[in-house]
Amino acid sequence: MKKFFGYIGDYCKTTDYWLILLSLCCSGLGVVLLMGIAGDGYIGRGKIITQAAATCAGLLAAIILSKIDYRFIAKMWKLHVPLALFLVILTFTPLGKQVKESVDDRAWLEIFGIGLQPSEFFKISFIMSFAYHLSLVKDDLNSTKNILLLCAHGAVPVLLIHFQGDDGSALIFAFIFILMLFAAGIAWKYIIMAFGAVVIAIPVIWFGGIMNNDQKMRFLAIFHQDDPQFKDIFYQQYHGNISIGSGGVWGKGIFHVEHRFVPEMQNDFIFSFAGEAIGFIGCISIIALLAAVCLKILHNSRRCPDALGQNICVGVFAMLASQSIINVGMNLSVIPVIGVTLPYFSAGGSSVLSTYMGVGLALSVYMFNTKGLFADNIG
Repeated sequence: MKKFFGYIGDYCKTTDYWLILLSLCCSGLGVVLLMGIAGDGYIGRGKIITQAAATCAGLLAAIILSKIDYRFIAKMWKLHVPLALFLVILTFTPLGKQVKESVDDRAWLEIFGIGLQPSEFFKISFIMSFAYHLSLVKDDLNSTKNILLLCAHGAVPVLLIHFQGDDGSALIFAFIFILMLFAAGIAWKYIIMAFGAVVIAIPVIWFGGIMNNDQKMRFLAIFHQDDPQFKDIFYQQYHGNISIGSGGVWGKGIFHVEHRFVPEMQNDFIFSFAGEAIGFIGCISIIALLAAVCLKILHNSRRCPDALGQNICVGVFAMLASQSIINVGMNLSVIPVIGVTLPYFSAGGSSVLSTYMGVGLALSVYMFNTKGLFADNIG
């Protein structure tokens, strides 16, 4: 036992313990919120057990990843990318599952009775492979050939997940791609060209049949919240707003929440439950914790002397920051509901594991640079 605690002590001396503590604070508060949601049978106790188990498994995965040189993991892209890609492709076969009949996507697999969302793990694999790609071409990043190859690299997960029907996750991949490319030093001429392409693409997406009617209605509902024709579409966000507003400054207490009309309160709309349970102060605390995690990872990127480590941290930052902003925006009715979870807090084993794996990569960058084991050339 003494040897075990000695190992823990040695690990804490070399790791970014603040990032671990912030992550555990987020997860701990998330489990407490789920306990409140389960208080009157809104969800089964199994959700809490799954969340706690996923957090423990995620923490273990983060520790294991932190002990492996991130350069080695990146170079193993020929192993983890095909595996992640294979799992995503399986969702297009009869093995693909819908979480609910009302949700028009097949983003899940069921393996030995356990639900698995491959896109969550594909995010981690994409961050590693794209970071490696960027580091290999860093000296000639802005050549036309490299820009086209990088765009093709980024388009693969975005299009795959879009055709899977999970546009929320596809949007997260797009944000990861854009922020990593921007941080790597892409020339402004390409940024301006991309902005122009987006402006042209918006009417094509809207009128070209890419967006279905339900997606259009969700978007329009944000701007016509009082219109009766959007009543059903806006139902979830409407009651989420009531729940948040009823909590006041300090909230009603975890086990004294009255508004339980919000569908998926344990998942995408756990922030609305927090608004009623722990009030404005609690919501600000959640946002502050998530912001602290993201900024800590971004700080690790700035202190890393090699391009690969910087790219990895920016990718993890982009994943967590974009999910947090979009989810809170959904709960506050400033963004349409697109099925994006709140990192650490939303119920779901795949989401929790993916989050902690991202943290593990950021820890690896921190630890191996603290030890002075980095190298400028990782090719």
